[in-house]
Amino acid sequence: MRWSNAALLALPAAILSSLVAAVPSPAYGDQHPFSASTADSTERSRWRKLSGRVIDTIWSLRGEDNGRSLRMPKAVAQAPPHTLARYGGDVVLRFNISSHEEAESLAEATDTLLLDVWEFTREWVDVRLSTDIVGPLLGLLPASLHHSHTPLLRERDLAQAIYETYPKLRSQSTQEPRPAYNPPSLQDRPFGQALRHSDEETNLFFNDYQPLSVIEPWMRLMASVFATHVRKINIGVSYQGRDVPGLRVGVHPTNDDEANPPKRKTVLIFGGLHAREWISTSTVNYLAYSLITGYGKVPSITRMLEDFDFVFVPTVNPDGYVYTWEADRLWRKNRQNTDLRFCQGIDLDRSFGFEWDGASTTAGNPCSESFAGEQPFEAVETKRLADWAKNEVENNNVDLVGMLDLHSYSQQILYPYSYSCDDTPPGLENLEELAMGLGKAIRHSHGHSYEVMAACEGNSVAAEGSREKLRPRMEASGGSALDWFYHELKVRYAYQVKLRDRGMYGFLLPKENIVPTGKEILSALLHFGSFLSETYGVDGASRVQGMEEAEAEAQDLEEEPEQVDVIDPIRSFPIEEAESEVEEEWIWVNDADMEDVQWELKRRRRR
Repeated sequence: MRWSNAALLALPAAILSSLVAAVPSPAYGDQHPFSASTADSTERSRWRKLSGRVIDTIWSLRGEDNGRSLRMPKAVAQAPPHTLARYGGDVVLRFNISSHEEAESLAEATDTLLLDVWEFTREWVDVRLSTDIVGPLLGLLPASLHHSHTPLLRERDLAQAIYETYPKLRSQSTQEPRPAYNPPSLQDRPFGQALRHSDEETNLFFNDYQPLSVIEPWMRLMASVFATHVRKINIGVSYQGRDVPGLRVGVHPTNDDEANPPKRKTVLIFGGLHAREWISTSTVNYLAYSLITGYGKVPSITRMLEDFDFVFVPTVNPDGYVYTWEADRLWRKNRQNTDLRFCQGIDLDRSFGFEWDGASTTAGNPCSESFAGEQPFEAVETKRLADWAKNEVENNNVDLVGMLDLHSYSQQILYPYSYSCDDTPPGLENLEELAMGLGKAIRHSHGHSYEVMAACEGNSVAAEGSREKLRPRMEASGGSALDWFYHELKVRYAYQVKLRDRGMYGFLLPKENIVPTGKEILSALLHFGSFLSETYGVDGASRVQGMEEAEAEAQDLEEEPEQVDVIDPIRSFPIEEAESEVEEEWIWVNDADMEDVQWELKRRRRR
């Protein structure tokens, strides 16, 4: 179904207007004081202007504030102008969901108003929207949801939260309070591998989120300095002509006398399918760096890289990622043109060919944040990743045995299927066992809880001991990377991991969490490698010992990080794990309470 401008005018205006009139906008007062003139005086995106006119026409919002709508302060002067222009009048609300009717009405309302659903679980849904649209949204919802929502982001201005995720210019540091960690500039230092700096000058790469213009040279650097076990590869070319870079990390056999060498077992780890999820890109880089520098120093990592290859792709969506740095921090899709000129982009994680259902779930609407295109694999980057993976398996002697698709947020470890809970994936017990093991590895090393479930269960709630399916889903569910790799490419252990946090910051996770998030996922990855070693008979006799060593070494990597000096093509800096973590915000779990996890599945693994 093709979506056109006329569809905007098809909203049931009469019905909605009567509902809106009965529900005043909530007043959050001191939480978000907002001056309407602030948002109106700035330049908005073309789509925001158009949608604003349509909403104003239907609900006659302008001039009818009556002091009841949300108010927010102006962003600080240091915020980029485009941030205030796009988000100066927006908030993120969490709706607590407890019934099928509430979920269904919220799903329909967010789709009708073309709202940005940030995240959803069994219990809650986070929605970003303009303060002007709060009233119309509540008018479409049942009375039980009118007071069952709270603002997120620690009651901070959304534009300010966006601004703080960008690296600060050094010229700004004199105008702001000195942060806990503020390394001095290394711009004037000469290049060289023998440079030794003080501890406060280390870890510059993971001290901030990094743009693609820094990530690509860093990847070339890793491949050149650690040439024995690292190769830079190219997954393909994006819609706008950018390379999709990756790193293949592993020690390759060189026995040319073997006529039919066994396939090289490989684990694919990627992030950035959704451009705004910066923590996923940084975590992929952190995992790659940890394995690269751990080879030859950490026994468990050394064994992993001798037995398996690991392919790291920091961002499958380079066009969207660059756009989040240059124009719109919360952009989700790629930058591909669509039939509607002012609504660009396709959701890469809804464009894969297995159980693709974009035609029904987004009704051919390019303005939807979950727009899946008009046909499977229409998104260029999705097609490139799928073609690369199939070519590796069919022509390059690769056996793809594992896949981790990193996202944010909500701290979940999800296994297939995503498109439906009605079908049971083959090898379910194996998937559950490893997923539980990944979660336990994170808890043991960092005390944080990652919920384990099937990916389809994000739209279900607990109701009197039973699980009630909520339909329609908050966003399209088919065409996911998780399902395609598991079902079509037969990747035996495929997972989607949603990283920190649980909604306090959402997609705007502060940079202080980059290293802590990387550390906990590294613990999970070490467990992943040990599990695969036993499953595929690689060094199986020492697998139990390897598991114990992996956990101990994960702790050692945190307590006594080993410095590695490398040459940066842009500036010279050594890279090292950060020494401090921001842990006070997280809930610690008593390990004793988790010992009854279903570990008996281990002995019943299906070969």
